[in-house]
Formats: sequence, structure tokens, C-alpha cells
Amino acid sequence: MSLTKLIWQTSGSNTKSNDVCSKILEVVDNSIQEQNKKREKRSYLGASSLGDPCSRKIQYRYMGVEPDIEKNFSSKVLRIFEFGHVIEDMAHGWLYNAGFDLKSSDKNGKQYGFSIADDKIKGHIDGVICGGSVDMAYPALWECKSANEKSFNEFVRKGVSEVNPVYAAQIALYQAYMDLSNPALFTVVNKNTCQIYFELVPFNKMLAQQVSDKAVDILKAVEHNEILPRIAVNSDYFACKMCEFRKKCWELGNESTTIR
Repeated sequence: MSLTKLIWQTSGSNTKSNDVCSKILEVVDNSIQEQNKKREKRSYLGASSLGDPCSRKIQYRYMGVEPDIEKNFSSKVLRIFEFGHVIEDMAHGWLYNAGFDLKSSDKNGKQYGFSIADDKIKGHIDGVICGGSVDMAYPALWECKSANEKSFNEFVRKGVSEVNPVYAAQIALYQAYMDLSNPALFTVVNKNTCQIYFELVPFNKMLAQQVSDKAVDILKAVEHNEILPRIAVNSDYFACKMCEFRKKCWELGNESTTIR
């Protein structure tokens, strides 16, 4: 067999292999999308999202408004979300094996959390540290996130309150409604390097109250078939450009709605 013929056969084989691998990826991506469609949508205001500066965005999510088609999560993004949960489980194990009494669920396996306002506002925490060999105040809320290299370094330099106000509000709400007023242990794992950042976050009572008031305002608006004001005066605002409801929000206007 000549070298030219061998190269041609190898090239043809690689092309077929690439076609098969592309098909496998397509099947996996489609499966991820189908599984995501089957997930039960939230029928409550989640504490993890109440720190978002746009109340209308939170209201739309609570009302079950469908996102703009082009803003639906890709399979890649859904994998990133799931990967974050895996990292959280790993971090939980690292702390537990290091001697921290870290609990995330009750004896029946139910995740710790809170529910108020007739189950219209809920939150599920990552865990509670009840004790350990390090001299700190117990019990303490444990909240874990994963981040890419750039975001991780921002957390290290500036802290959670400045880098991500949504996370800060989430922590404050959890501390308030779980009666965990000791400083929370905020944990970030670098997805690129597996570095870990720990930060003790004091209870911000004022922030917790502000976010709680926002939740009440959203519930009242829905009850009265009202849409809350937009966060900006035009759709070119940076937060609006990234929002999954950009088209619906700016086409709807400020009139009342009965979407639910």
C-alpha cells in the first residue's frame, strides 16, 4: 500500500469518527434540554434571586413568563450549572472530612431551608456548620459557589458584598430566616484551579429587611395585576441586554397584566 493511499484512508476514517462524535454530542445536548424541560418550575420567590436589582425581572420569573426564545439556556450553560452542584458537593466533603460538623439536610434527607408568606417565598441553604476545630462562632450558615478564574480573583480582592450583591442578599436572607446571626462562611471554588476562597460574612440585618420588603412588593404587584417598573429607561442598559425577558419587557410597556 502506498503512503498516499494510507493517508487518504486515515483521513477518511477520521472524518467518519468526527461525524460520529458530533452526533453523540448532539444526542447528549438534546437529552440535557429535554431533562431541563421536565424540571418543575418554581412557583415561589426564591431567596437566591431576590437580590437581583430588577424587581420586574424577578416578578416575571415568579409569574411564569416564558423567556425570550433566544435567551433560553444552551446545553453548555446547563452543564455549567450542574457542574456547580458537583463542586458544591465536593466542597461539602472537604470541610466535613476536615472535622467541621457541616449539615445540609435533616434526618429524613430534606434540605434545610425556610418558607414564609404561605410558601410564596422560599430558600434552600447549602448547609449549617454546627462545630469544628477552628475558633469561630457556631452555628454558621455555609454558602458555596463556584467561579471562573476572573470572578474568583474578584472575590478574593473585594469580597462578596462588592463583587456580587445578589449573593450577599441571599446570604443575609438565609441568616435572617434561618436564625443564623453568626457570620456566615462564604466559600468559592475556582473552577479552573480548584483554589478555595473562604470569607466570613457578618449578618447584614438592614439588607435582609430591604430584600424582604422587595419580595412583599412583588407579591402585592402580582396580586393586583400590576407590573413593577423597569430598572432602566431604555433597553440598551447593560442589565437589560443580558436579561432573558428583554423583548417581552420592552414590548409590553407599563400596563397591567394578568399573566400567570
